[in-house]
Amino acid sequence: MFVIIGIGVVIASVVLGYTVAGGNFMVLLQWAEFITIGGAGLGSLIIATPKETLGKIVVALKNTIKSDHLHKEDYLEILKSFNDLFLAAQRDGLLSIESHIEKPEESNILNRSKKFIEDKFTTDFFCDTMKILLTGSVPSHELENIIDTEIESYELEHKPISASVAKVGDAFPGLGIVAAVLGIIITMSSIDKGAAYVGLHVAAALVGTFLGVLLSYGFVGPLATKLEHDLEHKLRFLETIKTCIVAYAKGNPPIIAVEIARRTIFSDQRPTFTELEAYMRGKKE
Repeated sequence: MFVIIGIGVVIASVVLGYTVAGGNFMVLLQWAEFITIGGAGLGSLIIATPKETLGKIVVALKNTIKSDHLHKEDYLEILKSFNDLFLAAQRDGLLSIESHIEKPEESNILNRSKKFIEDKFTTDFFCDTMKILLTGSVPSHELENIIDTEIESYELEHKPISASVAKVGDAFPGLGIVAAVLGIIITMSSIDKGAAYVGLHVAAALVGTFLGVLLSYGFVGPLATKLEHDLEHKLRFLETIKTCIVAYAKGNPPIIAVEIARRTIFSDQRPTFTELEAYMRGKKE
């Protein structure tokens, strides 16, 4: 939502400032410039990016527009689910929670958190790790190394998404100059048609430079930064899950395991100790 609001603010500010200064909005609608810059930008992205990463960019851009980060209430739901699952394992044995791990979407414990269940990667990340724990043959420090390896792989796989978008953003000012130069070439080839005609085409050419700079610093660059923040939030969530599992695997009681995990959450989304304790007891402050 905030991405859409930000885009609206950028467009409104530029257009309003231009029209207040006496500019003619219709002059900015130079579709040839849009086609040249947009097409060249898309082409450069295709050249520089593997096919698999292109698909991930589309998905990431769609998700970043939602801005659907986990909130305090989401973390409370997830930590309570982990606590209840570990309590069941402690009470009835690890094998008693196998059905919850094999089919988390059918689990009356894990499916309490909608955002956890709907995120297939995160659900698989948790359940696959728990399956290793259920074997009982992997020491806690080795389990931690296994989880760290998967988190590192996830980070390496998804970092190029924001980097690729950022590079296209950096290229837009140059592509704007390319569009402007093409416009000047067209203008110079028709210089004998009078000052009004030449002036109109020079203005159209300058729109190319304006559009390239605006796309770079007003839209694509900020989107790349937003993608970086989204990745940081996802990695932090994975770290929270890792910390909770490892703390339990080391023999800590479930309530202590989720408390240790709570401390890995970013402060804006982190519930307090009192809030977590109250939520575990079925109370909401």
